[in-house]
Amino acid sequence: MNELATKVANRVLARIIVDWYAFYEVPSAPDLVDHVVGVIRTLATGFQNMRLKTVLLPSILMMALPGLAHAATYTVGPSGKQYTQLSAVFSSKNLNPGDIIEVEGNATYNGGIVVGSDDSGTAASPVIIRWRPGSSGSRPVLQGGTNTIKFQQSNNIVFEGFDVRGGTNTCIFSEADNVTVRDAVIHDCPGHGILAADQLSGSFTLEYSEIYNAGASSNRHPIYMQSDEVAFPNAVFKMRFNYLHDGKGGNLVKVRHQRSEIYYNWLEGSAYQALEFIGPDCYEQQAGWNVNLKREDADVVGNVIVQSGSWANAVRMGGDLNGRSQGRVRMVNNTILFTRSGTANAVMVQLGAESLEMHNNIVYQTTAGGKPTMVKENVVDDTPEPCSPQSTSPWSSGRKVAGSYNWVQTGAVVPSEWRNTLTGANPGLANVATYSLRPLATSLLVGAGANPPAVSTAFPFPSPLAIPLYDPPVRAKMAPTAARARTLSAARISLGAFEVAAGGTTPGQTIRVAGSQPLLSGQVGSATVTAQALPASAAAIDGGVRNRGAFGSRKFAKATLADGSVRTCQLLETGLVCRND
Repeated sequence: MNELATKVANRVLARIIVDWYAFYEVPSAPDLVDHVVGVIRTLATGFQNMRLKTVLLPSILMMALPGLAHAATYTVGPSGKQYTQLSAVFSSKNLNPGDIIEVEGNATYNGGIVVGSDDSGTAASPVIIRWRPGSSGSRPVLQGGTNTIKFQQSNNIVFEGFDVRGGTNTCIFSEADNVTVRDAVIHDCPGHGILAADQLSGSFTLEYSEIYNAGASSNRHPIYMQSDEVAFPNAVFKMRFNYLHDGKGGNLVKVRHQRSEIYYNWLEGSAYQALEFIGPDCYEQQAGWNVNLKREDADVVGNVIVQSGSWANAVRMGGDLNGRSQGRVRMVNNTILFTRSGTANAVMVQLGAESLEMHNNIVYQTTAGGKPTMVKENVVDDTPEPCSPQSTSPWSSGRKVAGSYNWVQTGAVVPSEWRNTLTGANPGLANVATYSLRPLATSLLVGAGANPPAVSTAFPFPSPLAIPLYDPPVRAKMAPTAARARTLSAARISLGAFEVAAGGTTPGQTIRVAGSQPLLSGQVGSATVTAQALPASAAAIDGGVRNRGAFGSRKFAKATLADGSVRTCQLLETGLVCRND
């Protein structure tokens, strides 16, 4: 009788469990009932006393039913809410995965907030701290404290909708893994805007946010990111759809992270470089770390960089004496605009980078006589810091550079390794003076790129974003619902961060068709594409004719180059010049 009762009870419990799983949309196996019965039997083994079973049964049931542990929602506001300060929630509660804190707007709350290790979520059920949905008026303001808010080993956190203003140092300090900052406005930070710790920091996502008036001197940055490669191997820093501007010191974005994905941002007004990609600070790492443990890579796609200050470099990569990346940097479809006069370097390489590849970019200096250098190598005088390996060379294992289909000014210094570089006096953008950086419909930039760009077999970038799928914001904060898919203006992708028009269907990443855009007179901007080592016998002209006579007098014709690509070419006195189709 007891055995029969136990079987019946097990079946009933199993049925309840299945119903709870279904209610909470937890995927269940086809034989979930039998599986749960087995779990209950195993947990009950050895307990002969029915009363003990009765006592344990609720605990067993709670273990089997994740949905029974309801996530809590806590409210914060000046009046009528559970708490009047956000900090009070963390000092009085240990949060659980899935818990939500909703904060009322139109109010300012004290900074110095610490989200501790006992407030962590999980990857599937993060703890969410947010501006209450549906609130009218202004964002909730967090202000004050040494760190306005710190994630102190509180992993799996989403923080969204806040206005964060500095106290005495850093606005947001992350010492945690899988932190997402979304839809935030971070400003007037006397030190760093966002800082990640050298140790115990992992993946971090920053999206749809604005950062300005942050940083100080040369070593306080609007964004300063690093990951702990011992505690959180394979962590990723994702930065997308952000507007960063008016830095007060340092680099707009300084990164020592293992992998950085910098997609669809507008970066303007850095005191130093807009972007810096270097290695972890060797003084500050955990035991077990060494410079060869990981390589620090960065994929930079679909961004606008406006270098307007006194600093010559838009991007710097490699090392800074404290840490060399030995990493790979890939830059695709970025618009790099120098509005400053004098020396201009698209990328400065120093102290230990592995490789750099650049495709489909625009690099343009607006001031008279601008002739930017695309890749500047900085060979330092010495290496006074004791971090090893020591080398004054810009490259960790010899120069490795590749590039294709970039537009640069006539006279710019271009790497010999680049192929199919377009040059001219004017790229044909809508209105550079007002920062309207879309190409005109008649610009030679339209349809002039490769989608996707060729992959270097010597130093391939791991899992890149082949081509940009969205537009970046345009000198303004972008709302989380405002991202616009990039619409191709032609059969091939255009150069730079924008197409002619916004919005539309997301482009595919495998388009490899020959286009149909001849070199027409009257196009805005000027450009040529220098063919690669193309003797007369190498050109297969329309109709199968294999000699340059088919061009006639400055006649356009199709040509298959030595690399197998088809181009529309023109024979000039100076040789064969082509553009990509």
